[in-house]
Amino acid sequence: MALSQRIEEIRSGFERPFWVANFTEIFERVAYYGTTAVLAIYLHEELHFPSALATSLVGLVGFVVYGLAIVAGALADRFGFRRTLMCAYLVLTIGYFLLGSIESSWMAPLRNAIGDRALVSIVLLLPALGPGMVKPVVAGTTARASTENVRSLGYSIYYTLVNIGGAVGPLMAWLVREPLHLGMANVFRVSAASVFVMFWVTLLFYPEPGRADDAKVQSVWKALTNIVIVLGNLRYVVFLLITTGFYIVYWQIFTSVGIFMRTYVDPHAAVDRILSLEAFTVIACQILVTYLTRRIPAVRTIAIGFLLAGLSWILLAVHPTMFTLGLLLVVLAFGELTQASRYYEYCSRLAPPEQQGLYMGYAFLPIAIGFLLGGSLGGYLLTVFGERLHHPNDMWWVILVIGVATAALMWLYDGIVRPVASGTSS
Repeated sequence: MALSQRIEEIRSGFERPFWVANFTEIFERVAYYGTTAVLAIYLHEELHFPSALATSLVGLVGFVVYGLAIVAGALADRFGFRRTLMCAYLVLTIGYFLLGSIESSWMAPLRNAIGDRALVSIVLLLPALGPGMVKPVVAGTTARASTENVRSLGYSIYYTLVNIGGAVGPLMAWLVREPLHLGMANVFRVSAASVFVMFWVTLLFYPEPGRADDAKVQSVWKALTNIVIVLGNLRYVVFLLITTGFYIVYWQIFTSVGIFMRTYVDPHAAVDRILSLEAFTVIACQILVTYLTRRIPAVRTIAIGFLLAGLSWILLAVHPTMFTLGLLLVVLAFGELTQASRYYEYCSRLAPPEQQGLYMGYAFLPIAIGFLLGGSLGGYLLTVFGERLHHPNDMWWVILVIGVATAALMWLYDGIVRPVASGTSS
C-alpha cells in the first residue's frame, strides 16, 4: 500500500469523536496521575494521617477507579457516551476541587462536625468515580468512531496518550508544588481546572458516536452479575489471581514510596517529579520490548515482566536514594511494558468468542484488587519496619519477595496449563 493511500485511510478512518475523546483523555490522565503522585504524601504530611491510613485510602481510590471501569461500560451504553463523559468530568471537577479545599476555612465547620477522616474518605470517592467512567467511554469511542482498517492504530494512539498523561501528570504536580510554590493542595485545584475545561470541550465538540442498529445494550445489573460467568472459568480466575500480585508490587510507587522517601530518606524529595520517569520509559521502549519478546510465549513473557518488576525493589532495599529510585522506576517500567500487551492478548485468548467484551472488562480486576491490597500492605509495612522496628529499608524485601513469587507462580501456571491445553486440543 502506498504511503499516501495509508495517510488517506488514517485521515478518513477516524471520526471527530475519536480525536475529541482522546484529546480529553490526555488532560484527564494528567489530572489523575498528578493527583495520585502527591495524594499519599498530602494525607500524611498535610493532614497528619498515619502512614497506614494514608496508603490505605489511596489504595481504596485506585480500587474504585479500576473496579468501576468493569461495569461503567454498561452505564455508558445505557445513558450515552457524551452524557457519561460530561458527567465524569463534572464529578472529577467537584471532587478535585473539594480535595484541594479540605484545609480551607469554609470547610472547617464540616471538618469539625464529622472529623477529618470521614470527610476525606467521602471527598475522595468523588474523584475516584470519574476515571472509571472515562476509561470505557474513550475506549468505546475508539471502537465506534474508527474504521476496521485503522482501529488497531486507534488503540495504539489511545495507549500512547494515556502514557503521555501519566508522564506529564507527576511533572505538573511538581511544577505546582516547587517552582511555582503554590503548595500541595493546589495540585488538586489545577487538576480540577484541567478536567473542567474538558467538560466544556466534550459539551461543545464531542458528538455522540454511532452504534450499530443491532447492538445490544446491557444493563448495569447484568454487568455486575456477569462476574458469575467469569468465575466459572477456573483457568481465567487463577490467571487473574496471580496477576494481582504484580499490581500489589507495582502500585507501591503511588502508595508507600512517597511517604518512605520523604520520611526516611529526604524530607524534601521531589518524588512526584521522578515518578514521571516510569511513564516516559514505557513510551520510549514499548516498540523495542514488543519486538524483542515477540517470539516468547505470552505467559512466559508475562512472568518475565513480573520478575523484572519484583527484582527492581532491591535497589531501595539496599541503598535508598533518589538516584536508585530513578533506576527502580526504569526497571519497573520494563517489567510493566514487557507484560502489559501480552497480558491483554492472553486474556482475549482465554475468552470464549461470544464473551470477549465481558472477559476483557474483568481484566481490570487484578489492577483494582492490587491497588486496594497494595495500599493497605504498603502502609502496614511502613508502620512495622519504619515506626516499630526502625529498619524501613527492609520493607522492600517483602515487596521483592511478593514480586518474585508472583513471577514463579505465573511460570508454574504456564507449565501446568499449556500441556493441559495442548492435550485437550489434540
